[in-house]
Amino acid sequence: MYLEIAKLSKAGGRKVNEDACDYWSNSEACCCVLSDGLGGHYGGDIASKLVLKHVLDQFQTEPNCNAKTIESLLHIGNSSITREQEANEKLQQMRATAVILTIDTVSNLAFWGHVGDSRLYYFQQGKIISQTRDHSVSQRMVDAGYLKAEEIRSSPTRNQLYDALGNNEQFEADIIATAQPLQDNDVFLLCSDGLWEYVEENEMEQLVSNATSASAWLAVLEQQVLARGHKHQDNYSAIAIWCKDSTQAK
Repeated sequence: MYLEIAKLSKAGGRKVNEDACDYWSNSEACCCVLSDGLGGHYGGDIASKLVLKHVLDQFQTEPNCNAKTIESLLHIGNSSITREQEANEKLQQMRATAVILTIDTVSNLAFWGHVGDSRLYYFQQGKIISQTRDHSVSQRMVDAGYLKAEEIRSSPTRNQLYDALGNNEQFEADIIATAQPLQDNDVFLLCSDGLWEYVEENEMEQLVSNATSASAWLAVLEQQVLARGHKHQDNYSAIAIWCKDSTQAK
């Protein structure tokens, strides 16, 4: 399987970009990581960059695609933050979200997991067939029936998280239990809340169906964010992954 990958990460209306995203790949495997340093916690930009570096470094050393690897990578990201917290008291309150996707491009299998409210969307034939659930107060209200799912974007509690990396070992990650078999033209989107808050799921589907490439899709998603945001809008980041038959590789 050939992967077409595009990424973006912008500060938005903030002075500092606390988001970080990147990927590593070889001929057999790929790992994509997106992390959002929590606003209001000093060192959020440091936390997200630590997660990114240590997760990708570890995957490069052992490029395995399975649920245990996702769990291990999230703990490695968490430990990278807690070590820095112990070394610098000014950084004791820094936290970060994380979403990790690994793809075995030989067997065409994917695994993913996350902590926080950075999301992964999985598309087949232009439709979202799976998405992660936020570890937020608003999501719990949806689960309890007090809030509709479409109201999360406007909820005053949408940014109040109950799970994040950097809280010792006290976090519960959501990781898919079995491998997801991939098909030609499947698409993944990893994104921070600064993007998904401004683009609804039906719009993501419409835009991905009309896009000609991963980079073109990200460009129109960014246009939506900029058109609807405000001068103090949050950082926004995303990685788009288009899965294609190896014969389509350039």
